[in-house]
Amino acid sequence: MDSPGEMAAFVRVIELGGFSAAARHFGLTPSALSKLVTRLEARLAVRLLNRTTRKLMLTVEGEAYFSRSQRILAEIQEAEAEVTRYRMRPRGLLRVNVGVAFGLHQMAQAMPLFLERYPDIKLELDVTDRMVDLLEEGADLALRTGPLPDSTLIARKICDLQRVICAAPSYLARYGIPHIPDDLANHNCIAISGSAKLNQWPFQTSSGRQTLTVTGNVTANNAETVLQLGMAGMGIIRLGDNIVGDEISRGSLIPILTNSHLVEPLPLNAVYPQGRHRSPKVGAMIDFLVQQFAGTPWRQPSLL
Repeated sequence: MDSPGEMAAFVRVIELGGFSAAARHFGLTPSALSKLVTRLEARLAVRLLNRTTRKLMLTVEGEAYFSRSQRILAEIQEAEAEVTRYRMRPRGLLRVNVGVAFGLHQMAQAMPLFLERYPDIKLELDVTDRMVDLLEEGADLALRTGPLPDSTLIARKICDLQRVICAAPSYLARYGIPHIPDDLANHNCIAISGSAKLNQWPFQTSSGRQTLTVTGNVTANNAETVLQLGMAGMGIIRLGDNIVGDEISRGSLIPILTNSHLVEPLPLNAVYPQGRHRSPKVGAMIDFLVQQFAGTPWRQPSLL
């Protein structure tokens, strides 16, 4: 195996946490893979790893080499994929991780068109709000909402989501429509539990930015349940427009406080690991997602 192979072996050992897992990836024995890394260290005349019986630790030189090598290998794979994907038909199993809200309200409805366009792809959707390690769980692609933490994932932005404050017509008919943020103190507000920030709703008033801590007689630990509670007329809710947009268009929910509410745009990104080239099937899905959702088709003109 030549120098790029040694580099790839070293990177995979670190990414997968040991020689045994990396050896299985390459179809080699752990001892054979260890010899490759040792040969790399000898060629560079520097120690990259401190080996113990329980774990591997990167040296300072190893950390620098690992970071640079990941980028180099990703660029090589991207270049190879770029010149081949135009002649290759997207095919095979595609594993996609997506959050519950976007998966239920947007992704599921769009997938028939995607599979009609790419009949040789077999799609496996993992719909969960749990943060998935793409490398460990074998996912090809994930949709992530919000700022991305520092990581080795490659990201492509799909769109910006916006939060909307709204309520069912039955609730507003019974309790009245709040006209200014302070009116919320007299209303039942339903928030997602588990994060105090989700109970703090921001507004722009004549005196500047104002954040109100809302309260209510019920909370739920996921957006889908909060949506159903809101539609049942139990209170006022604040959720992403990708979740409530269709219900607003049907009249099941009515936006309120639109002149003062700060929507706090949330970026939606498609991400995939650097260690895997952008295969035709991954590229096809990303291009499709951008085509379908970059224009935020769920957004009501009155909320722009």
